[in-house]
Amino acid sequence: MYVCHENRDNLLNLKKTLHMEKEHNLLPEDKLWKRFLFRIIYRADTRLGKLFDVVLLVLILISTSIIMMESIPKLDKKFHVYFIIGEWIISVIFTIEYWMRIAVVKNKKQYIFSFFGIIDFLSLVPFYLSFFFPVTKYFLIFRMLRMLRIFRIFNLLDFMNDGLVIVRALRNSSRKIYIFLLFLIIFSVIVGSLMFMVEGGRPGFETIPQSIYWAVVTVTTVGYGDVSPITPMGKFFAVILMLAGYSIIAVPTGIVTAEMRNKRQNLELVCERCGNEDIDDDARYCKQCGKKLA
Repeated sequence: MYVCHENRDNLLNLKKTLHMEKEHNLLPEDKLWKRFLFRIIYRADTRLGKLFDVVLLVLILISTSIIMMESIPKLDKKFHVYFIIGEWIISVIFTIEYWMRIAVVKNKKQYIFSFFGIIDFLSLVPFYLSFFFPVTKYFLIFRMLRMLRIFRIFNLLDFMNDGLVIVRALRNSSRKIYIFLLFLIIFSVIVGSLMFMVEGGRPGFETIPQSIYWAVVTVTTVGYGDVSPITPMGKFFAVILMLAGYSIIAVPTGIVTAEMRNKRQNLELVCERCGNEDIDDDARYCKQCGKKLA
């Protein structure tokens, strides 16, 4: 049922607080020192816990900066040794931290195969692969994904909730988007084939795949300019394709926006008793506590 804005905001804030207190289902080991480390590593509600997470974020930023500077020949030539030492130290720290995260929890598999567990693992793999394949060290840039923990550390849960609204909107509209992408692929193949016939194998249109590449670049309004038609008929098709590109872009945008608007409207429905937001439009009772809504 619809409640007044003040009560609704209070209920939403209460629910967010509960989410902040329990962000995962990981359980600490029974030993006292492991429970102590668990609270520091997995929680940000203590001074040591917040300091631990902030230090990790700083190390991630330093590691990312080192990777970027290594790609600059002048800097790499001058500071190569320091870059290597810095990357070794940071990677060893992250390795110890990863094993500590596993060691202090009971349900270890749940962490290892969780979203953040997989990210933590992937942030280490490139460093050790670089011993055999040096170019893979640049994949360490994926450590930036660990910065997502900043939402938890600084209690920015509102931003995370807004991100979840976008993710849910994309998931709910995925079937429509898949159909749209299928149509776009078929459209690009047909236009590319027509351009191959019209341009008669001129530069950039020597094969149908090359022509399809041009069609995709044009219909998405990217327009690299590396390939362009020469014949009058080819230019005419290009104009049609460019104009169609603007309307094509509006389709997925409209689908996702409509889904997000519906989701936001559903968030206005809040149970007075438990603060549950996940209420269907035609629901008469709360699915969590059973209170009558209308």
